Amino acid sequence: MRITAHAKINWVLDITGKRPDGYHLMDMLMQPISLSDTVSLSEADSISLSIINNLPGADENDIPQDNGNLVWKAVTLMQGYAGANRGARVVLEKNIPVKAGLGGGSVDAAATLVGLNRLWNLNLSDEILDAIALKLGADVPFFMHGRLCRVQGIGDEVRMVSRGPKWHCVIVQPCSGLSTREMFDSYDEQHAGEQGGIILHPDIDALEQILMREDLAQLPIHPGNVLEFVSCAAQPEIGQAAGFLVRNGAVCAQMSGSGSAVFGIFQNAKEAESCAEAARERWNRVYVCQTCDEALQVHG
Repeated sequence: MRITAHAKINWVLDITGKRPDGYHLMDMLMQPISLSDTVSLSEADSISLSIINNLPGADENDIPQDNGNLVWKAVTLMQGYAGANRGARVVLEKNIPVKAGLGGGSVDAAATLVGLNRLWNLNLSDEILDAIALKLGADVPFFMHGRLCRVQGIGDEVRMVSRGPKWHCVIVQPCSGLSTREMFDSYDEQHAGEQGGIILHPDIDALEQILMREDLAQLPIHPGNVLEFVSCAAQPEIGQAAGFLVRNGAVCAQMSGSGSAVFGIFQNAKEAESCAEAARERWNRVYVCQTCDEALQVHG
């Protein structure tokens, strides 16, 4: 069984609060894009995970091949429903940059959950799979749904908005990856008690309507990501890459997730390709893709 696992972009990322247990409360608009990994699953006597790393300039240590990988964790959780003696051979082909804010690890985990549910004939309900997904990370439940979604709470409140717009985009990862936890910690320090000033929260309701209407002309240049300030402070090239995309024809550009990748949206494929060609003179990890509706595609 082979599953195409699509990355995502955050049209908007807002932090609305923090629970006593330390989890941040989020409000986000997320959509899959055509950039994808591939997760292949087959029956085996034990668990094994092999990585095919297609990332430009990749180091073999970039992606863990043991229980530090979300795919491995997903298999272990599913074993609890199938019996610990069930095994699987997993081959993960990586094309989505790591620590980029594109959800690569999360979508690989979601693909593993969906794939093993079929491979092992578990017939777990969507509700159970969503509960397992949340144990793996805040973005994983989104990938179980796909499409353009409003994601709130700690990632557990997922509402499909509509079939999202099909727009051309360029993804650039201009620097090394960032730790999501460190960026959230930096945000907390920056805005402790909001003493440093008023936090400008993005107008998510308005952007949701723009995306539903597929009104490219009304997209703001920076739709809104409250983590962008602290991530750019850690890696200034993030802001430089967003500016580059706008100067080279992007209708809008901003960081996705907690970084370090940025995306730009373009009027057509020709403009996107032209920008990407220029970007490749400066950065190695540049991708031309489209926004799409499906996060997971199961083959076989």
